[in-house]
Amino acid sequence: MSENVFESQISIDGEPCGDSAFPHVWSRCVGAGRANEALRADWQQQFAEVVAAFGFQYVRFHGLFHDDMFVYRESYGGGFGQNTRLASPVYTFSYVDKVFDFIVDRGVRPFVELGFMPRELATVTETLFWWGAHCSPPRDMARWVELVTRSVEHWIDRYGLAEVREWRFEVWNEPNLVPHFWTGTKTEYFELYEQTVRAIKKIDPALKVGGPATSVFVPDDRYRGEVEDRSATHETAAAVDVDALDWRPVWIEDFITWCAERELPIDFISTHLYPTDFAFDANGEGVQITRYADATFDDLTLLRELVRNSAYPDAEIHITEWSSSPSSRDFIHDTLFAATFITRSYLKCAALADSISYWTFTDVFEEGGAGIGPFHGGFGLVNENGVHKPTFHAFAMLERLGDRLLRATSDGVVTRDSRTSAVSAVFFNYPEEMALRGVGSASSYAAARVLAEMGPSRRIRHSIGGLEPGTTFLVEIMDWEHGNAAEAWYRLGSPLNPSRAESEHLSKVADSLRRFTLTVADTGVLDLDVELAPWAVMSLRPSA
Repeated sequence: MSENVFESQISIDGEPCGDSAFPHVWSRCVGAGRANEALRADWQQQFAEVVAAFGFQYVRFHGLFHDDMFVYRESYGGGFGQNTRLASPVYTFSYVDKVFDFIVDRGVRPFVELGFMPRELATVTETLFWWGAHCSPPRDMARWVELVTRSVEHWIDRYGLAEVREWRFEVWNEPNLVPHFWTGTKTEYFELYEQTVRAIKKIDPALKVGGPATSVFVPDDRYRGEVEDRSATHETAAAVDVDALDWRPVWIEDFITWCAERELPIDFISTHLYPTDFAFDANGEGVQITRYADATFDDLTLLRELVRNSAYPDAEIHITEWSSSPSSRDFIHDTLFAATFITRSYLKCAALADSISYWTFTDVFEEGGAGIGPFHGGFGLVNENGVHKPTFHAFAMLERLGDRLLRATSDGVVTRDSRTSAVSAVFFNYPEEMALRGVGSASSYAAARVLAEMGPSRRIRHSIGGLEPGTTFLVEIMDWEHGNAAEAWYRLGSPLNPSRAESEHLSKVADSLRRFTLTVADTGVLDLDVELAPWAVMSLRPSA
């Protein structure tokens, strides 16, 4: 007999349960900033922690071919400003090997983002980020192909063909965002994809390649042409109800058509979904738009339909970046509100993609330089000092769920584990008045915390039958007063450089959830009756 399942069929509120697949889409892949950051001890410590806690299967980051990884060199620095020109390019993988070895040794696989351009191959240099990424087409496509070929062949030699066949190779990152992530045109990106996929498939046809790794959905024609046309976005910026507009993926339909006409393989479609947007008004000013809470669900539903009806109906769908917003200085990321939003979204979207990669697992993230202060709106599940944010606990609660769905409600799910038959659940209180909008963005923590005024509380009442009498379940609740490290920091006066004692206090608060146990009655029924405060997230699982 299993550890908490009685002889009878599981029932919820007196009714038999369903039993369908419930994929853990949140733990398939996670994002990180750039490859070089993975050489840091704190990055590696935090990565090992989140992998152990959440079972991430893949990790993706920028900058694999950036200068600070020293993969591609046409010259060799001799010191004192001297550079020796080499007769032909030299490929060295010592830094990449350190990163990939660490990742693979943790049982995780690279989701390889092929980019950005090495300086000596770039047509335009230092297009974005503090670290000066070169996001341009290559000045010599043959040398780009050789770079990709040498890299993939090296990884096969080092890790074995069977292992690398399980990796994913994504061509570039957000090439629709000109001139920052790509200085070329749409067609130039498609040509880059063509040369890259042909090169990789020539090595081994079973290697998995995809794209176009574009950013966001839009409800206008700004990306219809070869480069973004900001004059086409005025209607979006001025719209009274942005959710009534027809939001569509960027470049994906054109990408599929272009590849189909040339009989190019697409093993997966990748894109980035953020429930926010920046549209430009008639004066050329950027207007921030926050979409409603189910925007991610609607976008994924549309994307699945487009792929299903395309020339590549079996292509995987990977959302290689997703979060409540695309800003690494959005203070919502540090809050309880973000945790509740992502819990709600992941539960609703679990069956809609092969992966939805949270961007990112850590605040060790330097696109705009290091963060200012311990809670600066960084993407991470943990801050730079390793303090767990509420989003960390949201992932922990999600990962404790089973892989079979017994019941889904408007405020949570009940699941079971197909191996142990253990029953578990997650419930949340996402305020009803927020249904018509997501959690949005905030330029300061003080501005973010006004959402705490939302309400009311929500009573979670369920009877789960068919359980083993006497089984004890652990209830964990994260709310405004429990597991809310950023709020504790705010109450300390928001110190920019916390003392060691203050840092220890924040770490303790971060992991101090409300916890209690419930016991299954002699009838085999577990009665759950809990009042959840606004924004609270609750986990129910068998106690150890």
